[in-house]
Amino acid sequence: MDLKESEILGDQVNSHWYYTAKAQALRCMLTQLMPRHLLDVGAGSGFFSRHLLVSTAAESAVCIDPNYAGDSDECVDNKPLHFRTKLATIDADLVLLMDVLEHVDDDLGLLREYIDKVPSGAHFFISVPAFQFLWSGHDDFLEHKRRYTLAQVEALARSAGLTLVQSNYYFLAVFPIAACIRLLQRLIGTSQIKKSQLSRHHPLVNGILRALCWLELPLLRSNRLAGLSVFCLAQKP
Repeated sequence: MDLKESEILGDQVNSHWYYTAKAQALRCMLTQLMPRHLLDVGAGSGFFSRHLLVSTAAESAVCIDPNYAGDSDECVDNKPLHFRTKLATIDADLVLLMDVLEHVDDDLGLLREYIDKVPSGAHFFISVPAFQFLWSGHDDFLEHKRRYTLAQVEALARSAGLTLVQSNYYFLAVFPIAACIRLLQRLIGTSQIKKSQLSRHHPLVNGILRALCWLELPLLRSNRLAGLSVFCLAQKP
């Protein structure tokens, strides 16, 4: 989770529709796996690692992010959670790259770097923002370099030497809403204002948006049409 958005949402981080829906979708994508040791790259606040430590049989997690002030350790649900600014190698069986690759100039290089740090058989879960035409001041605020299509993420994973397991879009239910907002911003000339579009919502609005995303989950694996995010699950041979 981006540290900038963590600051914006404050104590609503754990209930915000976007992050709770993405966490649910992550668990659905990992249904056939039983990861024990997690490596969370560009983890920010460690939201997704915390979620998996609490809701799955995962035994430990290492969050790595160069923006941390220093190394630290916590315990979540009686399981170790480590925060590190850098890492050599690690015996992780699941690597999370949740909205990370869009932040770097060399996305392929970063992906290969972490492929080299984990053993064969490890799975990689990649999440990135979808469709360049949705670019807005939200992307500028978060210092994104690009947005992706499903085909681009699949090609990236293959180029890095990974074997594809599952890939799809997510947030189809709210995609028309977001697309209309971005279009309206362009029409009125506010699309380039650097500002996060994630915000605190009234509980009713938050609940409706979360319900829309929940209804989408049964179709998650077959959605190759559209969405706000691209998901890709792949494995190191």
